[in-house]
Amino acid sequence: MRVAFAGTPPFAASALEALAAAGHEIVLVLTRPDSASGRGLNVSPSAVGQLAARHGLQVSKPRSLREAPSREAIVQAAPDVMVVAAYGLILPPEALSIPRLGCLNIHASLLPRWRGAAPIQRALLAGDARSGVAIMRMDEGLDTGPVLLEKAIDIAPRETGGSLTARLAELGAGAIVEALASLERLGAKPQDDASATYAAKVGKAEALIDWGRPAVEIDRQVRAFDPAPGAHARWAGDTLKIWAAEPAGGRGDPGTVLEASQGRLVVATGEGALALTTVQKPGGKRLSAAEFLRGTRLFPGTKLETAPSAA
Repeated sequence: MRVAFAGTPPFAASALEALAAAGHEIVLVLTRPDSASGRGLNVSPSAVGQLAARHGLQVSKPRSLREAPSREAIVQAAPDVMVVAAYGLILPPEALSIPRLGCLNIHASLLPRWRGAAPIQRALLAGDARSGVAIMRMDEGLDTGPVLLEKAIDIAPRETGGSLTARLAELGAGAIVEALASLERLGAKPQDDASATYAAKVGKAEALIDWGRPAVEIDRQVRAFDPAPGAHARWAGDTLKIWAAEPAGGRGDPGTVLEASQGRLVVATGEGALALTTVQKPGGKRLSAAEFLRGTRLFPGTKLETAPSAA
């Protein structure tokens, strides 16, 4: 098929690579404009933009698709279908109607659960046992279109946002190739709107740990926000990133350090305690609890600041 592709992060790049490898003619790639990232805030293309450049594909980077001139590249490309994956821009009805076979979205959840921008993080925060990808025919709503194909996987006990994203990227890449190969034979299953849940975009404020919450919930928060935005605590007026932790025995006033020796750093929570296993100080690198304690004076009884409860 003649395929237009719209996507931005590595999750989407996996699908673009698979479509090209399957022999589809990629007539246009849409991605977000270049942005600053990393410690040096260097401006660089998105993962999809970089992949498209390596393949010599035509690329368009509109800031919006609401005005007719911004959609002209799609019109000129005359795609049979457009595949969308984590693009980051809303496709208005005028854009959805351009491809003769419509627009298909690769969504990283089992719809209608977790419609929206952050389905992977929300699934981990909620403690879901399963996740997956849905190939959906796009309509004007937010992830509300009928589902053509779904693939499910179990969420591993110590799954992180990064590991689940990588697994779902691979699953989604295979699913979109399968869907396009049998597009005329796939039935479109309407979603049950009454069962829908919304996966709001993750805000940086959500990454601040509230030690008054149960240890199991903070553990999910740490895993969901690895690699971004990274769960963190406030200690001695500074930020301490927490990249890995696990529920542990013990109890005390929430936020109080219970153990800080022999490689163990344990903090009391609202229910139980949390053993911090990988942390990072500002400007430093990720350290194991043992490495951190060798270079930091931290004693039992020290209090980490507790964020106001969001409940």
